[in-house]
Amino acid sequence: MKSLVRWVVGCALVLSAVIAAPPAKTLQIAVIPKGTTHEFWKAVHTGAVKAQRELETKGYKINVIWKGPLREDDRDQQIQVVENFVNRRVDGIVLAPLDSRALVAPVELASQLKIPVVIFDSALKSDKSISYVATDNYKGGQLGAKRLAELLHDKGKAILVKYQVGSASTEEREAGFLDEMAKHPGIMLISTNQYAGATRETAYQTSQAVLTRLGKEVDGIFMPNETATVGMMLALRDIHRAGGDVKLVGFDAGSQLIEGLKGGDVQGLVVQNPVKMGYTSVMTIVNYIEKKPVEKKVDTGVVMVTKENMETPAIKELLEPPIAKYLGRE
Repeated sequence: MKSLVRWVVGCALVLSAVIAAPPAKTLQIAVIPKGTTHEFWKAVHTGAVKAQRELETKGYKINVIWKGPLREDDRDQQIQVVENFVNRRVDGIVLAPLDSRALVAPVELASQLKIPVVIFDSALKSDKSISYVATDNYKGGQLGAKRLAELLHDKGKAILVKYQVGSASTEEREAGFLDEMAKHPGIMLISTNQYAGATRETAYQTSQAVLTRLGKEVDGIFMPNETATVGMMLALRDIHRAGGDVKLVGFDAGSQLIEGLKGGDVQGLVVQNPVKMGYTSVMTIVNYIEKKPVEKKVDTGVVMVTKENMETPAIKELLEPPIAKYLGRE
C-alpha cells in the first residue's frame, strides 16, 4: 500500500513539474511601438528586454523582436509590420497602436489565427486583445491642468495644442486636461484646435504659428507628449518668453525636457513609466501563453514632475531609465 501511495505521489509531482515547466521551444514575441526614435520608446524597449532577461533566468527560451515604424504618423507601415508578424505566426504580439481604428483589422486577424495580442500605451477600439497595459492618460491630462492652474494662480489665458487625430492616448490626455480646466473658470482657453503632429519639427512649426498669433497674450500652455512639448519649448525660446514668462506644462521626459525643467523653461512634466509598460506587456503575454491568469487592464502609473521634486529617488528613477544597461549604446 505504501509503495502505491509513493507511486501516486511521484506521478503527481512529475505531472506538476511538466505543467509548470517553461516551454521547450523559443517563444517569438513581437513588440511593436508607435515609433522607434523617441526616448520614450527606447525606455519601453528597455522594459521589454528586461522582461526577456528575467524570463531567461527562469529557464524560458524567448526572443523579443522589436520593430516599429520610424515615424509616429506612419499608420500604413505599422499595419504592414503587424501583418508581417501575423504571417510569420509569431507566438504573441505586443502593440502600441498608432490609430485606435486603423489597427483594428490586423489585430482581429491575429486573434482569429489564435495569436494573442497585448495592447499597450494607447487604446484600440476592439475587444480582441487579451490585456491593455497603459498609463491612465485621462488622469495625466488632469494632472497637467491642475499644475498649470496652480502656476497661473487660477487666472489668465492658456493654450492647448493637441497631438494628432486618432491617437487614443493623447486624445485621452487632452480630454482630461479640458475637463479639469473647466473647473478653473478664471483661466480662458484661447486656442485648443491646433495639432502638433508626429515630430519635433512639425510641433515646432505649429508652435511658431500659434505663438505668432497669440504669443503676446498667452500666460500658460499644455502640450500632450514629448515631441510636442519640445517643439513648444523651442518656439517660446525664439520669442524670449521661455523661462517662466509663459508657464509650460508638458508630457513625458526626454533629455531635452529634463534639461528644460532644470533650467526653468518647463514648469511641469506629466511623466509615465515606459520601462514598466514594456516589462509588464511582455510578462503579460508570456503568462497568457503559459495559461496563467492575466489582468484585462493594467495601470502603469503617472506622476507630476517639477523642478522641486525631480531629484527625489523615485522620480529620478523615472527620469533616468537604464537604457544603456539593456540596449547598449542605442
